[in-house]
Amino acid sequence: MKVVVIQESSLQIDNIAAEITEHWKALAHIPEVTELVIKTPDHYPFGDELHEIIGDADIVFGVWISSYCINADFLSKHPNLKYIATLGHGWEEFDVPMTREKGITITNTIYGSQTIAEYAWSLLMEVCHHTHIHSEYLKNVDWTKPNGGDAAFTRLLTPQIELYGQTIGIVGLGSIGFALAKMAQGFGMKVLSFSRNKKTGAEYDFIEQVSFDELLKRSDVISLHAPFSASSADMINKETIAKMKDGVILINTARGGLIVEEDLYDALKSGKIYGAGLDVVRDEPPKADIPLFHCENAIITGHIAWLTRASRLRATDMAIENFRAYLAGTPVSVIN
Repeated sequence: MKVVVIQESSLQIDNIAAEITEHWKALAHIPEVTELVIKTPDHYPFGDELHEIIGDADIVFGVWISSYCINADFLSKHPNLKYIATLGHGWEEFDVPMTREKGITITNTIYGSQTIAEYAWSLLMEVCHHTHIHSEYLKNVDWTKPNGGDAAFTRLLTPQIELYGQTIGIVGLGSIGFALAKMAQGFGMKVLSFSRNKKTGAEYDFIEQVSFDELLKRSDVISLHAPFSASSADMINKETIAKMKDGVILINTARGGLIVEEDLYDALKSGKIYGAGLDVVRDEPPKADIPLFHCENAIITGHIAWLTRASRLRATDMAIENFRAYLAGTPVSVIN
């Protein structure tokens, strides 16, 4: 089998590209693998570039799963393909029956549940406490003056929000949403969740699973962890925002397309939504300046929730183990 790995570059400050490449080389020691090609483009390849990279491969790692490339026309150019792995949790809608007919197995890599949930929680903490604002204030006071001149050591620059006893609504109770639910429980919050499929098992007993409308009405904090699809697109809009409590906090580390950004902007400006913590926006990177960038009560980062050193290495190792399971006839994390 010929295996191709698309190892994307990243702007990660602790550059571990060489270390990741070494982890991928473990594929060469699998008996069924006769050829291993590791490609490291400086950006994700599209069009002819992606076709050229995949070529006559039997197995490919690192494809972004969407209808763009998982379609009959695209796959017809790569008749040898038997196994495609995305290195992330999420994927966009594609023609599942067609891939089954072609005998192609497609998997995702659930490497970052804790990592991404921790980042979502950090966004929530920042909305509640704005620690960076208070830190910068203290660092820039001239403390050689009595009491810092006009400053005050205990001055509060933003309201402080206590989460204990409040209700968090988690939209999407997959592995990331569940990890966040456990964090919220540890902080003494009541946990609600809405998911396409109700979760069963004793581990979910602390979560009250409700309808989407009920979650909107009862939650003090709403955190989005749903996959992006035709049914979930624009789920946060002026109509659903109107059903929320006044002063709700919104967190999104899933996909920017879940939110109508113009409606969120209006809600932030009016105070209907107290604050938002967003690691994603609709267009990544943005094609132009967007109004949300000018909301003081919106914290926005550039889709970096997943980008820890540990998670990058774990994703590689987990993808390899998923492939071993496929070869053993017991595939895991299959999304088609």
